[in-house]
Amino acid sequence: MSIIRLRDCRATPWKNGMGRTRELAVHPAGAGMDDFIWRVSVAEVDSAAPFSAFPGIDRYIALLEGAGFTMTLDDERTHALTTPFSPFAFPGEAQVNVALQDGPTRDFNLMLRRAKVRGELVVWDEPGRQVVDVAVALIYCAQGHVDTSDGRLQAGDAWIPVRSIGRVTLDPDTLALVVRVESSGN
Repeated sequence: MSIIRLRDCRATPWKNGMGRTRELAVHPAGAGMDDFIWRVSVAEVDSAAPFSAFPGIDRYIALLEGAGFTMTLDDERTHALTTPFSPFAFPGEAQVNVALQDGPTRDFNLMLRRAKVRGELVVWDEPGRQVVDVAVALIYCAQGHVDTSDGRLQAGDAWIPVRSIGRVTLDPDTLALVVRVESSGN
């Protein structure tokens, strides 16, 4: 089945042990932290803890729930992750510390091994039919409902297309986070 329910994904500690994450998908299947090509997860951030370092990985993060937090990257650049569903890209080797705005948060994470693939995290929020092309690796329903060829997604569900192209339908007031992945040509 290509539909993944977040509620069925087991919570595991972060690589640095200072938070929890629920892995939605990893490629290739069964890959670990040292050999994945791309990985998608939902993390729970309960306290001001540094992010795990992932050298050679391009990362995207988007706030799902909570007031968010301020990220300090390499002790100099800051980014306020306070707008829900607004993706932010940063290098995995950056030293990232967070300061919570007002309590725990949940966020969506995409990690891409830079030497193998390139990709992005995009937002679909227009109701109606959306084209799923060969670069779409995963669609996460952040709110509302998404109809796929394998069934209906509710908030917290993800879908991995098994065909290389197709269409999905977004209900009104639906927002989906779409993971796009392509070979880097290396």
